[in-house]
Amino acid sequence: MYMKRLIFNAISSCLLIAIHPGRCDAQSERPNVIIIFCDDLGYGDLGVYGHPTIATPNLDRLATEGQKWTNFYCAAPVCTPSRAGLMTGRLPVRSGMASKRKRVLFPDSKGGLPQTEITLARHLKKAGYATGIIGKWHLGHLEEYTPMAHGFDYYFGIPYSNDMDRIQEGEYFASIKQQPPTEQFNVPLVRNNEIIERPANQHTITRRYTEEAVRFIHTHQDKRFFLYLAHSMPHVPLFASAPFKGKSARGLYGDVVEEIDWSVGRVIDALKATGLDRNTLVVFTSDNGPWLIFEEQGGSAGLLRGGKGGTFEGGMREPAIFWWPSKIKPGVVRELGSTLDLFPTLSAIAGLDLPDDRVYDGYDLLGTLLDGAKSPREEIFYYRDEEVYAIRQGPYKVHFITQEDASPYHERTVHADPLLYHVDHDPGERVDIADKHPGRIEAFRQLLERHNATIRPVVNQLER
Repeated sequence: MYMKRLIFNAISSCLLIAIHPGRCDAQSERPNVIIIFCDDLGYGDLGVYGHPTIATPNLDRLATEGQKWTNFYCAAPVCTPSRAGLMTGRLPVRSGMASKRKRVLFPDSKGGLPQTEITLARHLKKAGYATGIIGKWHLGHLEEYTPMAHGFDYYFGIPYSNDMDRIQEGEYFASIKQQPPTEQFNVPLVRNNEIIERPANQHTITRRYTEEAVRFIHTHQDKRFFLYLAHSMPHVPLFASAPFKGKSARGLYGDVVEEIDWSVGRVIDALKATGLDRNTLVVFTSDNGPWLIFEEQGGSAGLLRGGKGGTFEGGMREPAIFWWPSKIKPGVVRELGSTLDLFPTLSAIAGLDLPDDRVYDGYDLLGTLLDGAKSPREEIFYYRDEEVYAIRQGPYKVHFITQEDASPYHERTVHADPLLYHVDHDPGERVDIADKHPGRIEAFRQLLERHNATIRPVVNQLER
């Protein structure tokens, strides 16, 4: 599988250059890149993905002018491993950024993304990109793991989730549902390596992220840049600034999402104001599905089953929009894609080869984005922590293990007779068809065996 991926990506890059000489090879053609990454946004939380009461006109417009992907997946169903996958193009189990004992990094964690890993920021700097991250990092807060240590030139944001450093006493879930004040979360706001505010005022944090993003665009309008805008919401606790509080028919959760949509609009306005819009690729997606245990304070996976923390579709299938007005072929893409694919895709756009000293789990999607070609991705491995729970290949998805989502009340079930769903016909994973396709179950077992053979033991960073 690894060699197949290397060969495909090499051929894909050569074909693109042959068919479109200089498209991504000439320095002048390499675009700016902005990844806008939400936290716990559900598949059904945007207007363009079917939400009836959350207004997202800016994202709806991007989806119309660009590409809306309907089968796009994150690398893992919780924050830290998902972000590790996005940043490296590698399954988080390969970098030690996954653990069933501590599912994410915490303020007292001693580990983080190892320096042996190559982040998107570090890689794109080889092609002359200026690099900035605004928002949530969650890949290690100690000095050797910070964004500045991993190739980013500029950092403004919080080092981990906005519900951490909690001061309030009492049971976590109950206290969060009471919507405590922002002062109850002693989360630091950091600029580069300096804490500038603690606790961060989360009522205004989305607005301030946006202002920083707009400033970054204007400051770097004469230099090619990569900007990673990683919103810390709609992860709980939820906070919205005064102009958005009470604005949405969906309540506070809707207020938060509508403010993020406003933020997207401001970023696009900045690109247009600087004349960069036609040479900037904007990608919008989320780290995992909605945190359903928080009820009205959590989002919606739409018609999909499950949510954050689990390997049913709602935990890992995400809204995904690609926008690049002068290049991308507009439309709805029903092919498979993943945040793991961003590393090889952006490498191809920047004219960079993938490092050949490690296994990559992503594919170059450039042909699909620019020409409407079939996606090279044929399978999705649904990891919960360090273990594959499910695999999708084409329209079929097998579950070897199930555990509904992030709720502590759901039990893990190992299936001696795995479940099988046709997720094109049955995206809600309601009708088990395993008894009709015994041959597919065996083929999936063999696929899992081949995949597991590529995994090598590494130091677990989350358990340090």
